[in-house]
Amino acid sequence: MKRNQDFLKLVVDREATENRVTGVYLVTDHGNRLTERVREAVAGGISVLQYRDKERDAAAKAAMGRELRDICKSAGVTFIINDDVQLAKELDADGVHLGQEDGDPAEARRILGPKKLIGVSTHNLEEAQRAEATGADYIGFGAMYPTGSKDIEHLAGPETLAAIRPHIGIPIVAIGGINRDNGCRVIDSGADAVAVISGVLGQKEPALAVAELALLFNRKSPMPRGSVLTIAGSDSGGGAGIQADLKTITLLGSYGASVITALTAQNTRGVSGIHGIPAEFVGKQLTAVLSDIPVDVVKTGMLSSAEIVEEVADRLQEFGRLIVVIDPVMIAKGGASLIDATAVTTLKTQLLPLTYLLTPNVPEAEKLTGLSIMDEAGMEEAARRIHQLGVRNVLVKGGHLPDGTAVDILFDGSGFTRYPTPRILTKNTHGTGCTFASAIATFLAQGEPLPTAVARAKEFITAAIKLAQPLGKGHGPVNHFLAAQQGLGTRD
Repeated sequence: MKRNQDFLKLVVDREATENRVTGVYLVTDHGNRLTERVREAVAGGISVLQYRDKERDAAAKAAMGRELRDICKSAGVTFIINDDVQLAKELDADGVHLGQEDGDPAEARRILGPKKLIGVSTHNLEEAQRAEATGADYIGFGAMYPTGSKDIEHLAGPETLAAIRPHIGIPIVAIGGINRDNGCRVIDSGADAVAVISGVLGQKEPALAVAELALLFNRKSPMPRGSVLTIAGSDSGGGAGIQADLKTITLLGSYGASVITALTAQNTRGVSGIHGIPAEFVGKQLTAVLSDIPVDVVKTGMLSSAEIVEEVADRLQEFGRLIVVIDPVMIAKGGASLIDATAVTTLKTQLLPLTYLLTPNVPEAEKLTGLSIMDEAGMEEAARRIHQLGVRNVLVKGGHLPDGTAVDILFDGSGFTRYPTPRILTKNTHGTGCTFASAIATFLAQGEPLPTAVARAKEFITAAIKLAQPLGKGHGPVNHFLAAQQGLGTRD
């Protein structure tokens, strides 16, 4: 899976070769099922694999190296050998990575040739400059944070990385304790790549862990930053659905593509007609977009039939989409049902297990769980039950509860995060769910980790509701334009 970090190009072999050291740099561990887990990580979008093996004998190490090399070669992933220059030559690897005491970069260059990559682990500016001067194509630098994989002797941190970055002309791979939530700081400090081990290979879903990390590099991309595909129904009134989604994505600074699942005759007073798009044609739209445009995040809204839900699930799997935000649209603002009972069942069995984030409001959470939700405790229980359906993260929105504070609750399978805001008394709330989910998808596509993406999207939708102006005779739309124009929810 290609990522937007491909925008960055640096000289790495002294002959104007495209930089191959960028993005997620995976270092192998010594656990079981290594090739299987590496295959999953490759599917998630790693850019570099470093084979590090301190346990196998020479023959077994070479055999494993050949397997990993072939996996990388077929996927266009750069393959690096840890420390062992002779093994790198034997396997015709893309390069070798050396520790401070593990060899001379100049000698490694002589053995491997001018087009191979030479990396060197460093811990301070002096070591980094020496590595560059002796012919290294990239450096590893760290540690950024404490890690459980080994004792940390040199804790450089992001501050030191930022300080040395202007003085180093080759790619820097940040190492040590990096994960989805702290990786932003490392990338903002100047890392071209982040090295991870257990943060990917120790996870239940290595591909998803890689995809989360890889998206963080979009924060270095030019505007429009990142791309979002919205799969939803058309709102002829323009306040919700595809129209609200594309307004949100564009105004917040990403590229928006769309797949339409239904046409609605709709205004601020309600839905007077629905014309469903044939599932086969929904699939054709999906294939057309996903086979050509580099989509970072997929967001869904109205999926009115079981056949459409099945088609969406099939295409998401076919194209390996991992960061999928599902807004389970079920009831229109005016009360019209937007999904049939069979589609709800299919949604639960086929689409929710593919979902990165689900964003139900209270009535939708009740429909998915059978619970009666009266308070935050009920929201938390609903989130737990929805998570058990295979959803990785659940954001239950509390806007329908009567409390003076509107609280949304994010559950990631282990803990809860609350997002409270004062309730705004207005009837102009048409499109809030579509807009909120699209804003989250947009901030994810722009390189924000999930908790931050939710927080910024919450800020944006709150402002859009507060700034809403009366339009029509019913529930008027939120004000996407003014909220975005005031920079609410944006990073820079």
